[in-house]
Amino acid sequence: MTPELRNIAIIAHVDHGKTTLVDHMLRQAGAFAAHERVAERVMDSNPLERERGITILSKNTAIEWAGTKINIVDTPGHADFGGEVERILRMVDGVLILVDAAEGPMPQTRFVTRKALELGLVPVVVINKVDRADQRAEAVHDEVLELFLELDATESQLDAAFLYASGRDGWAARELAETGDDLTPLFETVLSAVPPPGGDPAAPFQMLTSTLDHSSYVGRIAIGRIERGAIDEGARVSLLPLGEPGPVEADDAIPAKVLKIYGFDGLKRVEIPSASAGDIVALAGLEGVEIGQTVTDPAHRDRLRGIAVERPTLSVDFRVNDAPFAGRAGKYVTTRQLRERLFRELERNVALRVEDTDAPDTFAVSGRGELHLTILMETMRREGYEFSVSRPRVILREGPDGSELEPYEEAVVEVPQDMVGVVMEKMGGRRAELLTMRPTDDGPVRLEFKIPARGLFGYRSEFLTDTRGEGQLHHRFVEYGPRAGHLQSRKKGVLVADRPGTAVAFALFNLQERAEMFVDPGIEVYSGMIVGEHVRPGDLEVNVSKAKKLTNMRAAAADENVRLEPPRELTLELALEFINDDELIEVTPDAIRLRKRLLDPSARKKAMRAAAAEAREGY
Repeated sequence: MTPELRNIAIIAHVDHGKTTLVDHMLRQAGAFAAHERVAERVMDSNPLERERGITILSKNTAIEWAGTKINIVDTPGHADFGGEVERILRMVDGVLILVDAAEGPMPQTRFVTRKALELGLVPVVVINKVDRADQRAEAVHDEVLELFLELDATESQLDAAFLYASGRDGWAARELAETGDDLTPLFETVLSAVPPPGGDPAAPFQMLTSTLDHSSYVGRIAIGRIERGAIDEGARVSLLPLGEPGPVEADDAIPAKVLKIYGFDGLKRVEIPSASAGDIVALAGLEGVEIGQTVTDPAHRDRLRGIAVERPTLSVDFRVNDAPFAGRAGKYVTTRQLRERLFRELERNVALRVEDTDAPDTFAVSGRGELHLTILMETMRREGYEFSVSRPRVILREGPDGSELEPYEEAVVEVPQDMVGVVMEKMGGRRAELLTMRPTDDGPVRLEFKIPARGLFGYRSEFLTDTRGEGQLHHRFVEYGPRAGHLQSRKKGVLVADRPGTAVAFALFNLQERAEMFVDPGIEVYSGMIVGEHVRPGDLEVNVSKAKKLTNMRAAAADENVRLEPPRELTLELALEFINDDELIEVTPDAIRLRKRLLDPSARKKAMRAAAAEAREGY
């Protein structure tokens, strides 16, 4: 036992204030100098995290309070990054479950809490944002206990400590009626409720690799908690292959040497000469180490249980970009470069799967949701990669009786009362089953649905339009169930450029009555590129580079100003929801374009006739 050490993770649904609370914990524990200027949400250091206001990657930090070191892991709050959460829970002994005082337990709260309780971790519940005007902290307290009962919590877990806090203002209190001055009650509760890590410092060394980092100076860095024993800089260790727990033969182990040992101090990673059981450390010099591998003393090769991450439910095809503008903006455009980058992502992204396909320039990439996949796409395009992406598809499984099973999601929707009807109508058309419906104290109605995962494709943008941006939609994977019937895809067609050229205002002005445009004047287009969404079903071939003919004749109002509506701004999330099976997203460092798979109009017509004939035969 290491009495002067605690290891905790902070888990919550997205936007419940988790990273903001960690900011104040670091400040009040003295992690920053008095004169040091620190940005808000300091743990969200990734540029994508700062732009989107969400946590994507799990991160380690450490503070000292009352002579005790507290290792803290900040975790993502979005269900798509559940793989990040699942692997770091093995490093900690307790969890701070942060719940919004108005919204209560949301889908991601349920998902991560289930994982934490299954591992036997000690929960400490923090009901955050109690300073909100619409807070209902007492009801949320009861909802959390009901959640614990549903998830088969043990008796000791049901006796979890509850705190009430305002993460934005940096205070916590033990009673709802109190208003605290600082986070002292939170620190004291962590020290008293969360047990110190176990493990015998005198036993042979053993550590499970929970996450990886990379340094251009020392190579791959393995991060994890030391389960037993101690490690010194320069020590010889063995890397054990992935597999079942138990002893491993010497021939199967890979010898390695620990070049450097790093501990965590505030936001800094500091070099230390040695570390012992219970501490979370980073070991440099272990070439080829992977997440889930056990690092041990060479004479005692005992493999720990690996990290089990739930399988992906969604898949897309990454293809080499073969559009007419290919290679103009990207640094990495070849099949080899695309393949190497995707398989390199597997080293850190444990919830991702990458497979070769029959087509040599196409790779099937599977993840936990649309956001999980689009974050990878956005990261790659910023690194200089060019590629194209297909419409997402769900990953089917075979049931015990040989039937096809598909993934189902729990969707939680909060909308104003006058918009409930349109949401229920749209969800019903997507084969959703209404589970519960209840009004909240501040007006909106909360609806919970069970819906096939493919039923949510393309719905988020439609939902925001239907609710005029006032609704909230969250969802998480629940289970595999019987395959639902046919689901209608996008109802409207698209406008497809019929020739290469440059879009001009005159042509776009004449087209905007029948479509919402995706391009501005001056944008280069190519034949087969999608330039807008038609207001009716069916695609339309258009010429967006058609200029106004000039003549010597002039008349009053002949040269009136052309007023264009602003085009729809394409993001990767919107594009992935929008496209059909016969379309692709072209992703480059400087643009996101939509295109038809077959750029040639004649080839598209032949393919449509063949598909129609096949459908008639099947019918």
